[in-house]
Amino acid sequence: MDGIIHSFESLAAVDGEGLRYSVFLAGCPIRCAYCHNPDTWDMMGKKITPEELVKKIGRYKVYFGNNGGVTFSGGEPLLQAQFLKSCVPLLRDAGIPYVLDTSGQVELTEDVQFLLKNAQDVLLDLKFPSNDDYLTYTGGSLNKTLSMLVYLEKIGKPTVLRTVIVQGINDSTDYLDLYLEKIREFTCIKKYELLPFHTMGFFKYEKLGIKNPFAEKTAFAKEKLTELQLYVNNKIKKEG
Repeated sequence: MDGIIHSFESLAAVDGEGLRYSVFLAGCPIRCAYCHNPDTWDMMGKKITPEELVKKIGRYKVYFGNNGGVTFSGGEPLLQAQFLKSCVPLLRDAGIPYVLDTSGQVELTEDVQFLLKNAQDVLLDLKFPSNDDYLTYTGGSLNKTLSMLVYLEKIGKPTVLRTVIVQGINDSTDYLDLYLEKIREFTCIKKYELLPFHTMGFFKYEKLGIKNPFAEKTAFAKEKLTELQLYVNNKIKKEG
């Protein structure tokens, strides 16, 4: 079956270890208030076969080195799990590992489980520490993310948790403690990374005619993020 691709990014260094080729798949089941890629929400983009996609990725293999590979992001890549599953044998034959960048807001179908099992790593968003805030700011469910995390723990999959920090919403140490309480029993988590809210995607809302819920907010300060990341790292180290 064909996949629907929103865009590509060559030689990215922020979506997994090493140099990576990022594939942004179309479609997303949630609507995060701070989303910087609202243009990926709908199933609109370039249709491509598994063979075509893997051939395209393979052109960059020489740059991957020992740790690099392809990262499937979005949108939500696992909405197209059947398509990605068809790509896995081709990637394996080409010697190209893949990382999944997911919101965790999908059901754990057989196809999704297959993709999680065979991934090099999983980048999992932990957006908020309560179902109420998940619903308010994303329309999604904390329970779905935690269900995926439980599965990743079960299969021993190296997982990087990521949380976007927005001023006045989840930027206090007391609030971060709520996140840490949810994840302290999971040994599959190799890193918990805080990401700063930014305004670089604001122009997309205007272009698409979509209301921007956080239009009045400013980019999160780098110095403050460093401070909060250090707090999280120290808490995890002490509890570990």
